[in-house]
Amino acid sequence: MKHLSDATVLHNGVKMPWFGLGVWKAKEGEEVENAVKSAIAAGYRSIDTAAVYQNEAGVGAAIKAAGVPREELFITTKVWNADQGYESTLQAFEESRAKLGLEYVDLYLIHWPVKGKYKETWKALEKLYKDGKVRAIGVSNFQVHHLEDLMADCEVKPMVNQVEFHPYLVQTDLRAFCKQAGIQLEAWSPLMQGEVFRVPLLQELAEKYGKTPAQIVLRWDLQHGVVTIPKSVNPERIKANADVFDFELSAEDMARIDALDKHHRFGPDPDNFDF
Repeated sequence: MKHLSDATVLHNGVKMPWFGLGVWKAKEGEEVENAVKSAIAAGYRSIDTAAVYQNEAGVGAAIKAAGVPREELFITTKVWNADQGYESTLQAFEESRAKLGLEYVDLYLIHWPVKGKYKETWKALEKLYKDGKVRAIGVSNFQVHHLEDLMADCEVKPMVNQVEFHPYLVQTDLRAFCKQAGIQLEAWSPLMQGEVFRVPLLQELAEKYGKTPAQIVLRWDLQHGVVTIPKSVNPERIKANADVFDFELSAEDMARIDALDKHHRFGPDPDNFDF
């Protein structure tokens, strides 16, 4: 991982950038369009959105305006809980694709493991994948038991699992399971909703490496083999977030960050989520 364009290879051979822009809470219209355009101009090639973010049209407009060949970009979106089920997922995908203005999506995810529905939803994702409408399929917020349940009778194994992952939630068991299963782990909320700037150890390491606490954590993600998609709408911060390819954390410092783990979530618990 020496460059922003470096990619991991998913188990189906598709290349996915290690680093991307998340657009959760970026407002539809000018805000999200400017964020995506800034990211692409800074060298980002991966953009992560979702139906529930209600900004897919803005992401699509920014992609069009950026003038980068489509095949160089990696676009992710997700099916929302209310749309889960076989036919409804297929319909939701077409709506997302139309808003994005794309012929295909690079990665389509089940946003949350809605009990009693995610298996039917997964069948729809398998169909989209087989039909060539998506290059890769995966899940988000799935715990080990959800993955085991899904993989017991699926035809296509998930390629990605996007979960909350940061120094307060190191997800050791889930990471080990995904690695063994060949499922790429991806981090959402890697910067702990800004809390990284208030952690003394991260401030100490930032001074040591001449970086910011955010850059320390994003580098920690990458060295753990976890794809990361920090969210920002600020052009300078978007650029700064990606400035993590010119240094490496020592094994000792990686372990010190790991030791911050307190199983603390800033987002909902997938096992106790009001779907």
